Amino acid sequence: MITEPKMEDRKEQAYVGIRTQVPMKEFSKIIPKLHKEVNKWLTKQGITPSGAPFMRFHVINMESDMDIEIGVPVANAVEGNGHVQAGVIPAGRYASLIYIGVRNGIRGNKALLDWAAEKGHKWDRWEVENGDAFGARYESYLTDPADEPDKKKWETEVAIRLADN
Repeated sequence: MITEPKMEDRKEQAYVGIRTQVPMKEFSKIIPKLHKEVNKWLTKQGITPSGAPFMRFHVINMESDMDIEIGVPVANAVEGNGHVQAGVIPAGRYASLIYIGVRNGIRGNKALLDWAAEKGHKWDRWEVENGDAFGARYESYLTDPADEPDKKKWETEVAIRLADN
């Protein structure tokens, strides 16, 4: 299932995360590992997450390595340690939708991209040597696997910042 897209203004969001380059076929191995590392670091620092964990797409290249970051929102900006870095999801106008089930990720992203194209919306994106770069594009993992082990029921929000007009 995929919800109807919506648009909203979002405030800047501080986070901590681990950035890496990895092919999409490795996501199922890398994402849980990096989430665990970030959460372990937050626990050691005594910091409580202020929202759902996410994967930020800095550069998308479906045929090669993706430049991604696995992050967790925090209430206030903090210092990283080299491996775990502080970051900010920038404020702005975002389009988003929610898809249900881990196998619907590509379909959910495509639905949002198609909807924006139909409406004439432009993304905060540009081409770089290894793919399409984004000012802010991410997927927030709204379902905690500890609460819902069935991956077919997991809810994920896709959000992409629109270009300033």
